[in-house]
Amino acid sequence: MPEGDVLDPAAGVRFSLLGPVRAWRGGESADAGSPQQRALLALLLLREGRTATAAELIDGIWGEEPPPRALSALRTYASRLRKALGPEVLASAAGGYAIRPAFGALDLAVAQELAAQAEKARTAGERCAAREALNKALGLWDGEALASVPGPHAKSQRVRLEEWRLQLTETRLDLDLEVGCHAEAVSELTALTAAHPLRERLRELLMLALYRCGRQAEALAVYADTRRLLADELGVDPRPELSRLQQRILEADEELAQPVEAPASAAPTVVRPAQLPASVPDFTGRAAFVRELSEQLAQAETSVMAVSALAGIGGVGKTTLAVHVAHAARPHFPDGQLYVDLQGAGSRPAEPETVLGAFLRALGTSDTAIPDSLDERAALYRSTLDGRRVLVLLDNARDASQVRPLLPGTPGCAALVTARTRMVDLAGAHLVDLDVMSPEEALQLFTRIVGEERVAAEREAALDVVGACGFLPLAIRIAAARLAARRTWTVSVLAAKLADSRRRLDELQAGDLAVKATFELGYGQLEPAQARAFRLLGLADGPDISLAAAAAVLDLPLYDAEDLLEALVDTSLLESASPGRYRFHDLVRLYARACAERDEQPADGREAALSRLLDFYLATAAGVYALERPGERVLDHFAATTRPGLVFTAREAALDWLFTEANGLLACAGQSAGAGMLRRSADLLMAAVDLGETGANSLQFAQAATEVSEAARQARDAQAEGRARTMLTHVHSVSGQFAEAETEARRALELGLESGDPVSSGQAPNQRGIIALYENRHEDAEAHLTQALAAFRADGNKPGEAAALCNLSRVFLATHRTAEAVELARQGIRIYEKDGTGLALRLANGKYALGLALTKAGRGAAAEGVLLEALETFTESRQQLWQGMTLFRLAETQLAAGAPAQAAAQAEQALSVLHGIGGDWRRANVLAVLGRSLSLLSQSGRAHACWQEALATYERLGSPEADEVRELLRRVPVV
Repeated sequence: MPEGDVLDPAAGVRFSLLGPVRAWRGGESADAGSPQQRALLALLLLREGRTATAAELIDGIWGEEPPPRALSALRTYASRLRKALGPEVLASAAGGYAIRPAFGALDLAVAQELAAQAEKARTAGERCAAREALNKALGLWDGEALASVPGPHAKSQRVRLEEWRLQLTETRLDLDLEVGCHAEAVSELTALTAAHPLRERLRELLMLALYRCGRQAEALAVYADTRRLLADELGVDPRPELSRLQQRILEADEELAQPVEAPASAAPTVVRPAQLPASVPDFTGRAAFVRELSEQLAQAETSVMAVSALAGIGGVGKTTLAVHVAHAARPHFPDGQLYVDLQGAGSRPAEPETVLGAFLRALGTSDTAIPDSLDERAALYRSTLDGRRVLVLLDNARDASQVRPLLPGTPGCAALVTARTRMVDLAGAHLVDLDVMSPEEALQLFTRIVGEERVAAEREAALDVVGACGFLPLAIRIAAARLAARRTWTVSVLAAKLADSRRRLDELQAGDLAVKATFELGYGQLEPAQARAFRLLGLADGPDISLAAAAAVLDLPLYDAEDLLEALVDTSLLESASPGRYRFHDLVRLYARACAERDEQPADGREAALSRLLDFYLATAAGVYALERPGERVLDHFAATTRPGLVFTAREAALDWLFTEANGLLACAGQSAGAGMLRRSADLLMAAVDLGETGANSLQFAQAATEVSEAARQARDAQAEGRARTMLTHVHSVSGQFAEAETEARRALELGLESGDPVSSGQAPNQRGIIALYENRHEDAEAHLTQALAAFRADGNKPGEAAALCNLSRVFLATHRTAEAVELARQGIRIYEKDGTGLALRLANGKYALGLALTKAGRGAAAEGVLLEALETFTESRQQLWQGMTLFRLAETQLAAGAPAQAAAQAEQALSVLHGIGGDWRRANVLAVLGRSLSLLSQSGRAHACWQEALATYERLGSPEADEVRELLRRVPVV
């Protein structure tokens, strides 16, 4: 029995019936004896403390034909149980026996209590609590109840307990769908309908789950399969509930597509995001704008959508005003407020699909339910907001095209947009041009920050200050903050500084640099070390920077760097995004870079700062790579670094760092390539290759690799270009773009051979071999992989050699040389194990190849074992692509072993994991296997739906697998 927080393993005697009949005494396993002795124990426990007579026990254990000395045997079993469990456990009474377990000591009783709690919670509308209780109850099962216990009583109880288990599972799955977990439920429902084909409630739940996943054709196919099966097996039609569900699916019932809402008396658990930044406590003026915008937002309940777009120069206070108005309007939007900085003024504006992913997660959508394309995400976003009253604040937008996909588009919702340009092409938007403050408002803001007493004493000087700031709120805030922090200064001193035309000339101009004079004022008051930090940190691309990375830029110990950064935060020239992370306002960053170009002379100092940052990222990423792939020879060919990186001993912490730093790391790779640090930039991409295999970072990874490749091409650096193109090959291959991948790999190999680079000379032909294998060009694949094998061996790269052998194994497998394929995979694994990489990611790749070969060789059990080992490693290493592909291969293994139900469940899991990664071709492969599994489960309608989708993909891609799927559609009729 699984141990958890329900049953205390150290408390007295406890028992298990939901699986093998077992007992524990004081936390240690007690001997339950022979099958008949276990039957006695089970029978007494099932009596729930009531006494059982000797006759009842004999009848329950042996039935109508007990042995001649049944009573004597019964007493012997009872005596042995007393000895094993303790004399106080088994009581003798009235010519019989009884066992009265303590509360919580019998798994069946615990499961019954949890089921009762779940029913009570569901009645109260607490669906999540009900699901949790049912999951705990179902988790107590450890296989078949009363496993291997003989006797008629145990037989009948097994049937009863299995039926109860199914009822609990149906209830929990019903709750899954009610709370929107339909994508996660499909795999389990597929397996259950295969195991219990005549159970209509499971079929109904599967149809609903598939429909809510957007798989309408499969949902209708399930109904068709069910109707045929019931007619053939029982001679009856589906029950009315199932028929009504089919009709609603045919009608595309929108209400059916949404999870069931809780009754009014029991409010459901709804995610209500509250993402608005804090409103400034000294917000001043803007009364007319506040009133105008508030009136627009108040119309959200009656208009199609209330959109207000604020425009104005940088520093005019667009964000401050928008946040203030948004907070005031919160009562009108009880279902939540969303916020995002679209980084429109920077060189890397936020991508709408990335923002939509974050918004959908904030609204409670699971990662597996978020689609891949921009249009699909935008549609799901609008659907999710339908019926809700949510305010969306889109700050710092670049243009209307960036904003349009992020607009709700439904009554009850509203959007506030800030941007530097007027969005005249944003249809239906209420445009607001935000100008500078009036002199009275500007003085009021200045007074609130500096203090009434100081301003009252020098009112004219204060007016001069706000006038010199051009009445820009950001400029006023920075100037006032500096004055407030220096009690020895008078307002007149500050006014005199601003009177210098060299400090305020740019302030009075329009455009992005309109606040330069104000920044200059703050910058001019910095200590020398603070000013240097300000300049150098502004050089780094990326939305923010960690403390450790900033310390590398500044070439300072961690604590010294932190002191400087916190000092800059105090001056409002730097923001603390979160503990240990910092960011610039986009205008401040531009100004900081201008200061660096002007004041950081000679230019070598600027280049050295970026070089140290690149060294930091490369050294740390190389350490993460080494933890994931011990013994990998490619690290020996990386360019040398002079700045150490962070050191991790745990793989989990190392991967956390890599994925947290993804944006800054990849931005550094692209930026450093442009600055002439090509080889280390290319090596950084290789060290961070895991980022190219995740849907969240693959686009940015590809962009950085393209930038490095192009910069290297222009600089005629064949080695750097070859390595960058090797990474581009990898990204294209992962996304299923094999033609593009082959083009990049071919050029990478040419460059590798030209430069004598062992890395590209080995990896490029290895990748070409994999691509050729996917495209069924087996002769080419073998030639490429043989070339890669020779290159790896010449370099002494044992893990590379093993990888090439494992890939060759797959080619041999495809060309019907199964025995040789098995041996090649084993050779690769032996190299990994001999090289001391027993738990490495590479070994999992080897086991993946061996699993394929063993499946083809008809050794299903052995194949399943190695594939499960590989799956565990891929999951721990966050290798989403390989996790999904291994689930797909396990489905193939189960199918070959004659277990279509298990195969269908594995294929469904693969589809879920590969959502948004791997490309359409891999998804089509999984659908083809899922269809085969379903056809063997007499679900031919749903099988055809899977094959039709796969065929459409194959035909669009020109894949040869299309012929095989056409044959399946022809050969397997829909019955």
